[in-house]
Amino acid sequence: MFSILSTLILGLLAGYLACRIMGQGSSMVMNLIVGVVGAAIGSFLFSLIGIYAYSWIGQLLVAIIGACVLLWLVNYISSHRH
Repeated sequence: MFSILSTLILGLLAGYLACRIMGQGSSMVMNLIVGVVGAAIGSFLFSLIGIYAYSWIGQLLVAIIGACVLLWLVNYISSHRH
């Protein structure tokens, strides 16, 4: 139970910070989604180069970077639609 709760809190914080970094405002639910999906993206990208986060600070940084990548990708795709 604690693991799920800590994942949600970490995702919420990462999503909030990534939205602020990327200059986007969004709801708490959207921050949570962006943070959790961003954490998965960040973990995947960092694992490709052999970097793994074990502490909660490292996991937060990876999640923020992954969330920023997600937001950039969504903005890129939405601005280049015909």
